[in-house]
This record gives sequence, structure tokens and C-alpha cells, in this order.
Amino acid sequence: MESTATLKPSTTKAGRRSALLGAMFLMATSAIGPGFITQTAAFTVQLGAAFAFAILVSILVDIAVQTNVWRVIGVSGMRAQELGNKVLPGVGWFLAGLVFLGGLVFNIGNIAGTGLGTNAMMGLDPKLGGAISAVIAILIFLSKKAGLALDKIVVILGAVMILMTLYVAIVSAPPLGAALRNTVMPEKVDFLVITTLIGGTIGGYITYAGAHRMLDSGATGVEHVKEITQSSILGIMVTCVMRILLFLAIFGVVAGGVALANNNLAASAFEAAAGQIGLRMFGVILWAASITSVIGAAYTSVSFVTKSSTKERTRNLITVGFIAFCAIAYLLIGQAPQQLLIFAGAFNGLILPVGFALLLWVAWRRRDLLHGYVYPKWLLIIGALAWLLTLFLGWNSLAGLAKLWA
Repeated sequence: MESTATLKPSTTKAGRRSALLGAMFLMATSAIGPGFITQTAAFTVQLGAAFAFAILVSILVDIAVQTNVWRVIGVSGMRAQELGNKVLPGVGWFLAGLVFLGGLVFNIGNIAGTGLGTNAMMGLDPKLGGAISAVIAILIFLSKKAGLALDKIVVILGAVMILMTLYVAIVSAPPLGAALRNTVMPEKVDFLVITTLIGGTIGGYITYAGAHRMLDSGATGVEHVKEITQSSILGIMVTCVMRILLFLAIFGVVAGGVALANNNLAASAFEAAAGQIGLRMFGVILWAASITSVIGAAYTSVSFVTKSSTKERTRNLITVGFIAFCAIAYLLIGQAPQQLLIFAGAFNGLILPVGFALLLWVAWRRRDLLHGYVYPKWLLIIGALAWLLTLFLGWNSLAGLAKLWA
């Protein structure tokens, strides 16, 4: 069996569960990055309670995409680029190039996010905080048990983010009735907001982070379909819980009539809800979201440009080099983090329809790659509908890149 991780596939039941849990949180924490927090804050201010409907739709689409991605990769036991090359030689490496380049650009923004997080948390200069955070991420991959360290750090930091955001959501006392009502009967629908949310949650490398890590668990093949499906949905739900809590925390402040600072809406909301403690907690949340995204982007990007036969130490060193390059680029570019995040998000939106189309083709026409597994038609149809939406996302991404280049 082919593996994509820094550890061999787990052979024990406990080891498989640990790796699957790590895969779920790697997918979730990769999606919960600095862009995720910035988007949620901006759209909550823009739409108010009606943002709840956008969250619901994005959750449904995320589930449609990720359940297909995890099932195809999990049943086949192969990485996305390997499947792509089986469909049409060279296509998989083209996809790998796109993901690697997108991950490279996105990770510069992620490191910038760690700098902003340490600034809000401890008052450190953002560039110093970004450099320190990059060193921490590098040390994880230099560890003798890098795979185990990766799994533990994403689970712990994921839990910290959720608990801290839950506290602020409770303190801000949002009008839950209005939020629930707008979930199914929105006062306003903004389709662009919905597509932006979807692209930010499953675009680029994020689509494959959990699925590629899952291959380490050993839970691959037809006999593990149920486990694969459950893990993919639970991973998406972790992301959804965080987005809902973040929305409620900010919505409570906005509904109370507080005017937030335009230069950092989320930080302003947390400070308004819980004072200086809230601001420090926001720093912790932003840092945790950013560094787990640094780890997820590096791990997944390198998994696309290395082979299953690549030695563990070699793969780890490439990952270390990837993170170091992104950190140096951030320190030298001196560009505003917001601009980097916008560019990275737009570029990653181009990758989703390409890779997802390959996986749906495997599900539809290449049963041989799925070891004879009969793919559910209902899941394929749902995936095809979601793919059509990814085309719209890709078009929006092209328009976004055109504006940045203009």
C-alpha cells in the first residue's frame, strides 16, 4: 500500500484511530486559517444574522466535496496526483504543480497570520512573531516522530481554538433567535459570499490535506468505506463548529451596536466582547489557526511532489525547506498580509475544479482504480453538482487575480 506521510501506515487499531483523528483535524485546521477568520468577521459585519444562511450552504457544499474526495482517495489507496496520472499520464503532475505553487503562496500568508497572532497575543513585532512561528513548525518536522507530533499539535490547537471562541461567543451574548431564523429564512442572500466561504474552506491544498493524511492510518480500501466517510464528515464539522462559534462571537458584538475597527474587525470584536482578555484570546486563536495552516499547507504540498518510495527523512527535509522558503519570502516581501491572503485565496480557487474533476472521473469511469468498488450514484451526482459550483469559484478566482495584476 502506498503512503503519503512521514510514518508508515498504522497497523494497530489504536494507531489507526490516532492517525484518522489527526487527518480529521489536519483538514479542519488547514481550513481554519487567518483568511478564514478574516472572512468570517467581514461577512458577519456585512450581513449580520443573514450570514447564518451562507454558513449553512457552505457547510453542505463542503460535505459534498470532501466526502467524495476522501472516499475516492481512501478506497483507491492512492494520492490525488497518482490517480490523475492513472487517468491521463502527466495530468497528476500538472495538478501537483498547481497545488505546490498554491500552497507555497498560501503559506506565506499563513506565516503572516502567525505574526499578527503573536502581535495581538504578546505585542511582538509581526515579522519576529512570524519567524519564531516558522521555527516552531520546522522543529515539528525535524522531530524523530514527526507524524505523531503533527497529529497531536493539530488536535490540541484545534481544541484550544474551539474552546476559546466558545467562551467569547457566550460572553458576547448573540441573539440566537435571529441567527436560527436566518439560517433557513435569510433576510438577505449573497451568493458571492457563499462561494468565497466555500473556496476558503476547501480550495487548493485544503481539499486534500485530510485525505492524504488518512492514507497513513491504514484505513484504506473498500472494507473501510464507512470509517472513511465518517471521518471526512467529522473533519468538516469541526471546521463548521469553529465558523459558527466565530460568527456568533462577532455577531453578538455587532448586534449590540458596537462599531468595529476596520483594520482588524475580528480582533476589535473580541476586545469589545471580553476586554483585554478577549484581545489576547483572539491572538492565541489567530496564532493557532495560522500555525496549523502552516503545518497543513507544508505537509500537503510536499505530499504532492514526493513519491511513496521517498524516504521519510528526505520528505521531512523537503517540508522543512518549504516552510523556511515561505518564512524568508514573508520577511523579504514586506507586503501587507491581507494582500497576500487575497492573492493566495484567489489562486487556490483555480485548483479545486481541476483536481475534483479528476477524482469524480475516477469515481464514475475507473472502477479498476477503486478495486471494483461500486460508487454510489447519489454521491456522484451530489459531487457533480458541487463541481459545477467550483467552476464558478474558479471563474471568480480568475477575476480576482486579474484585479490584483491590474
